[in-house]
Amino acid sequence: MNIKRTIIASIAAAITTTAAAQFNSPAQTYVFDKPYKVEKIAPPKGKKVKNVILMIGDGMSLAHMYTAWTANRGQLWLENAQYTGLSKTWCTNRLVCDSGSGGTALATGQKTCYHAVGTDPQGNPLTTLCDLAKAKGKSAGIAVTCRLWDATPCDFSCHNLDRDKEQELIGDYPTSGLDYAFGGGAKYFTNRADGRDIFKELEANGYHVSRTWDDLAAWKSGKVFAVPYDVDTPLPDERGDLLARASLKGIELLNQNRNGFFMMVEGSQLDDYGHFNQLDLLMKETLDFDQTIGKMMKWAAQDGETLIVVTADHETGGLTLVDGNKDEGKVTCCFSTKSHSGVMVPVYAFGPGSEQFSGIMENTDIFKKIKALMKL
Repeated sequence: MNIKRTIIASIAAAITTTAAAQFNSPAQTYVFDKPYKVEKIAPPKGKKVKNVILMIGDGMSLAHMYTAWTANRGQLWLENAQYTGLSKTWCTNRLVCDSGSGGTALATGQKTCYHAVGTDPQGNPLTTLCDLAKAKGKSAGIAVTCRLWDATPCDFSCHNLDRDKEQELIGDYPTSGLDYAFGGGAKYFTNRADGRDIFKELEANGYHVSRTWDDLAAWKSGKVFAVPYDVDTPLPDERGDLLARASLKGIELLNQNRNGFFMMVEGSQLDDYGHFNQLDLLMKETLDFDQTIGKMMKWAAQDGETLIVVTADHETGGLTLVDGNKDEGKVTCCFSTKSHSGVMVPVYAFGPGSEQFSGIMENTDIFKKIKALMKL
């Protein structure tokens, strides 16, 4: 029996080594040492969709989620989703999109060109879900772990043909109409080539500007831009459950509007660690995103009129799970690229209207379904 086990173990090791050799990077192993428990959440029974929280895992694929599931000993909050689907992410001039074009499709329901943010391929501004929510008398907000000049938050509130025009994108926020924003990137609100002070412009337009978490936590009502960090938010180990807290704070403020709200929440740094091919940080960010999903789902279940949609703008890193042990929380993975890859990404839905998000769809269909369910 021992000889047989040795032979099997040798074969498994050889298969893992062979699989790793096919990729651009060596195999990496990660063990999650802080597994968390997951509860079964009973979904609301009503059909009215008053609020929608769209959650985007930047660069997230099925491989990311199954690897995270393995690392957390075979459980994720995401498994409470009632319906699942797949989204096609191509853009108008490339098969493999970026966060500009992919996020714009989710935000506006229109495909656009690579690197465009909130515009069509000719650079014309497009109407976003945040715009539509505001026009309907609802509130709108965003919470991210990246810089607020990064593509995904800008897709929902700014307009530029080139996502690299970072200072120009930040300059759109005072007139964006958002009621709540949380993220990093403070340095381009003030340290600007055009001499503008965006924080002062926001204040002139009725916003409270929070430069620390404690200040935001104490804020009770009204429009707020919270930008506590010069660039990104801290690494997952350093920031704790910051994304969940920032998202719940946004809900607390936005939900004061009796007409409802739309909110976009992004697990932003999944994309960064996919680009860097850093499995440990990628898993920490993915598991942090899942725990934020759990907090959003629990809130939605109690509210009864909130739909949660979880998806991605594209995949990053070509992540492949080649070995692991879910009882030990151990995963071994390879990356095939330091860029984006062209695979369909998952769609998960929880709450009223979630049945609309099963099957294969275009990323633009996610916008259309949310728009219809919210009667925007």
